Amino acid sequence: MAIVKIMSNSVYPLTFKPVLKEKIWGGQKLHEIFGKGDNATAKVGESWEIADLEEGQSIVKEGALAGKTLNEAIVSDPEGLLGKKVYDVFGPHFPLLIKFIDAASDLSIQVHPTDATSPTGVGKTEMWYIMQADEGAKLTVGFNTKITKEEYDERIDNLTIEEVMDEHVVEEGDSFFINAGRIHAIGGGVLLAEIQQTSDVTYRVYDYNRKDDDGNLRDLHVKESREVLDFETTQDFKLDYDRSAKNEAQIVKHHTYFKTEWVNIQEQAYTVERTDSFTIIIVVSGSLSFSDGITNGKLSSGETLLIPAANKAVHLEADNCEILEVYL
Repeated sequence: MAIVKIMSNSVYPLTFKPVLKEKIWGGQKLHEIFGKGDNATAKVGESWEIADLEEGQSIVKEGALAGKTLNEAIVSDPEGLLGKKVYDVFGPHFPLLIKFIDAASDLSIQVHPTDATSPTGVGKTEMWYIMQADEGAKLTVGFNTKITKEEYDERIDNLTIEEVMDEHVVEEGDSFFINAGRIHAIGGGVLLAEIQQTSDVTYRVYDYNRKDDDGNLRDLHVKESREVLDFETTQDFKLDYDRSAKNEAQIVKHHTYFKTEWVNIQEQAYTVERTDSFTIIIVVSGSLSFSDGITNGKLSSGETLLIPAANKAVHLEADNCEILEVYL
């Protein structure tokens, strides 16, 4: 039985009720695979696991803070929950949005602004980890050839933008980093975990002339997208790591906005020491139990834990469990 110790100081590990979002492209995998929600026929596209936005606030499930929103929990002890360095930069706001996405059909081709180009001052850099993919399922990331803004306009007008998009067949365990400004789309048949800046600003470039439930074409943001797009053909978005490693953190991505490591916990103690940032544990396969000596609980695949920076020690026990560990 492997034991993971996450060292810090007080408070307690938090789990939240997921915020479920029905989408035109959503499916039933979040319910069928992870048991999220109670409607097996709803087209649920997103499960917001840890969220501090007006459009969705996570609610603490258990313990002294049960029923409180994530923001209320932060305000009650901002440095204790976030960590002093994080609080000094972001104030009493959670800087990341953690979600699971089930694309039963293709998402729109879209792009997110950077901090500098976002109307809110907060951009949307994000990372994907593929949790399940149907055979042949694809992601679209970046352009397969360099184009100009003028050619971009022409291809939007004549509906050929897909011809210059770069497609990638994916499978479970693949990981991608999507810089703000990079054009992208999640293809039908993909179930993934997404780590991103706390922002819901999305510019929809192209949506296959798809209509909503009321028969209306969905709004596009062609002008806005044109101004924030990165037209380069850089191919640095697929992340490589050693999936055969056991009980050893594999650096999936270290970036200004978040740091993510993948760990396969198997039959050995694994210790993480961190006191200047919260830590998020996302279980991507298997299951584990956790305890800080007072608070005990269990997590299965598709569940998420927020460990405040002030937690002194949290022990995770698992025989065979893959996790994403996220922090600042």
